[in-house]
Amino acid sequence: MSSESETKVRMAELTGTEAREQLALKPVILLPMGSHEDQGPHAPMGDFLSAERMAEIIARRATAQGVRCLVAPVLPFGGADYFGTMPGGIALSQPTLCAVIKDMLACLLRHGLDRLVVINGHAGNVAAIHQMTQDVYRERGVLIPSFYLWQVAYRVLPSLIGEDKAKCVAGHGADPLTSVAWHLFPDLMRPDLVPPPAAVPRVLDLEISGFGTFAFQGVDIQVPVELNEIAPNGVFRADPRLSSPETGKMLVERLGAIGADFVAHYAARAGAEK
Repeated sequence: MSSESETKVRMAELTGTEAREQLALKPVILLPMGSHEDQGPHAPMGDFLSAERMAEIIARRATAQGVRCLVAPVLPFGGADYFGTMPGGIALSQPTLCAVIKDMLACLLRHGLDRLVVINGHAGNVAAIHQMTQDVYRERGVLIPSFYLWQVAYRVLPSLIGEDKAKCVAGHGADPLTSVAWHLFPDLMRPDLVPPPAAVPRVLDLEISGFGTFAFQGVDIQVPVELNEIAPNGVFRADPRLSSPETGKMLVERLGAIGADFVAHYAARAGAEK
């Protein structure tokens, strides 16, 4: 096994010979998934770029810590077509996404590659990932966790920039994604197009509280509005002017550290419960 192949973490870059050598060692394989949708007037639509890069960062850190880790090709199209009313987005229906995830997992499991972790970067993927990994667990007894990057990022953001600032900047079209992309892909960002926060939209004279909900007497009620009605520029209840590459650097570092530590924890215990 060459040292050159050991430095590769992207499965797509392995040659056939390197793949046979590396995969025989049963590495932990990360499966990055994201979406391609409106992320605001200032940020690249492909948030799968950040999910893929974070998977690579986690894989390199885990490998450096002694746990060989590889990254499968990214699945760039997410489920739940939140911003389908806006041009340029590409999404998969939930049945299609489930079928794709099922086939991806089956291809890896066929060869005994059962140390798998999903690196998810899109809320619309959560249900399909859970359904398909639960099917695998029930049928094969193989436990496949999902590391939802932005859910973790929302949790750690206040500790990095303070609770007050985090409350103002956290939201679609702002943080964590805007700052992460600003750090990872500065050439793709358009700081000249960063918008101010918009007024909180209302439907039926009620304040919209989330994607598909409005607030009524302290509770959320589902409402089937299109997102271009409540977030016409892709930014929802957040101030992207507070995002920064400095925040992105802190988030990437923290996500990378937590992710690598989890991979090590998982690798040491995967299959132990069987």
